Order: sequence, then C-alpha cells, then structure tokens
Amino acid sequence: MQDEPRAPEIIGVVRTFLQERIAPCLEGREAFDLRVAVRALELVERELAIAPRAHHEEAQRLEKLLGASGSLGELNRRLIEFIATDADPLGNAALMRHLWKTTADKLAVDQPRYAAFVASQAHIESLIAQEARTEREER
Repeated sequence: MQDEPRAPEIIGVVRTFLQERIAPCLEGREAFDLRVAVRALELVERELAIAPRAHHEEAQRLEKLLGASGSLGELNRRLIEFIATDADPLGNAALMRHLWKTTADKLAVDQPRYAAFVASQAHIESLIAQEARTEREER
C-alpha cells in the first residue's frame, strides 16, 4: 500500500511548480488564469487541512444543541427546523456560538484573508472559550 505522498503534499508541489516555474513564463490572460488556478489549489489545500475537523466539531455542536444525532446534512436540516420554530433564535446563546464558529470555519477555508474574518477572530475565540466554560459547568 502506498501512503506517501498524501493529497495535500501533491497539491502543494503542483502549486509551487506552477508559481515558481510556469508563472514567470506567462503574461496577460494566461498569467491571470494561472493565478486563478493557484488560488483554487490553495483553497483545496485549506479544505483538506481544515474541513474534516471543522465538520466533526460542527456535528458535535449540532448534536448537543439539537439533542439528536445523524449525519451533518441531517443535523443541518434539523437546525433549519429548529431556527424556524424557535420564538427567539437570536436570543439562543448556544445557537449563536454555533453559527459564529461554523461561519468562521467556512471562512478559514474559503477566505482566510477576508478582513472581517481576520478582525472577528478574537470575538470567535472568546465565544469558544465561553462554550468550553459552559460545558465544564454543566458537567
């Protein structure tokens, strides 16, 4: 069985090759298209690095919030129902922490240099710390 190199390493090598060896040879539209392709590879690298943990944590938060289990897709469908039937969903602190953290995880993959995401990191970290304190108190 061949374990190495793994997909993130292969993508990184291809991205570096395109940036260092091919990009200097291109101009105009081809150079732009290559930059777009490199950005897409960077997004895939982040997806492979961040998404598995983020999806697992999202499912755990949803299971706790909804008191149910299931696939991430099923839990998110239940979340939609939960929000639709909650009289004050914005007043639900656990729901708001979940939405903040889920959004932050998605931005970390898709737009890690997005100014509002970068600026919100301290707020998100304080929400995560608050959630951890709440969990400890509930035990």
